[in-house]
Parts: sequence; structure tokens; C-alpha cells
Amino acid sequence: MYKHLLVATDGSQLSAKAVAHAIALAQALGAKLSAFYASPDYPMPVYAEGVSYAQMTRKEYTARCAKEADRILNPISLKAEAAGLEFKSVHVIAAAPWEAILAAARKNKCDAILMASHGRRGVSALLLGSETQKVLTHTKLPLIVVR
Repeated sequence: MYKHLLVATDGSQLSAKAVAHAIALAQALGAKLSAFYASPDYPMPVYAEGVSYAQMTRKEYTARCAKEADRILNPISLKAEAAGLEFKSVHVIAAAPWEAILAAARKNKCDAILMASHGRRGVSALLLGSETQKVLTHTKLPLIVVR
């Protein structure tokens, strides 16, 4: 059925449910698993009274993002290894996580995507947006949503 699954995570407890589901599914199918994490894009500097205040350099920001990605992806790697899966971690810095998820699925030749959904409705969904909804509406791959 599926040969290579991509599980997108943001490090939340809800995403941990999607990761557990992805590991179990990959194990049952004998599929490869890639875990994906997207760090937010580099923040623009703040300008006040004609002076620029940069929080940190791009290099510092990239290093912090890599450290955060390791904190999120390494435990998944250990669980996948314990389950006997062929595993790969994927981390990018992206302005639009949903686009990065789709690009990672294409690049790694994944045939299904798993991710969590917070199930926001109404105004909160409109204001906060939904990466899951955006992936769903822009992919041709099967998307397994865990709640």
C-alpha cells in the first residue's frame, strides 16, 4: 500500500499522537518514515525611530532553529529506530509550513502524509489558519489526519 510516509510535527502533544500513529502504520506496512518539522521564517528586524533592532543574526537564528528541530525530531528518530523502521528527519525554515510539507513529500518521494489537526472552527480557524487544511486542499497525496 504505502511505501514511504511523511509525518509532519510541530512538537505539540497533538502532533505526538500523529507521530505515534505514523510509526504504528509504517511498522504495520513495512514502510519508510520521514518526520518533518518546519521552523518559522527568520523574523524581520524591528524599526523604531529610524534605528533597526535585529533580535539575532540569520546564522544565530538558523542555529537555534536546528537545535529546536533536534529537540523535536530526535525522540521520533529513537522511537522509529526502536520500531525497526527506516527513518529520516527533515527540517526546514519556511514562511509557509504547508508548502514546505508538500515540498518535503515530493522531494522524499512520499506516498502519504500524516499530520494532526487542532480542529479549530469558526473565527479561530479563520484567524489562526490551518496548515492541515492547506495541505489537504493543495495535495494529491493521501492525507491521514489524526485528532
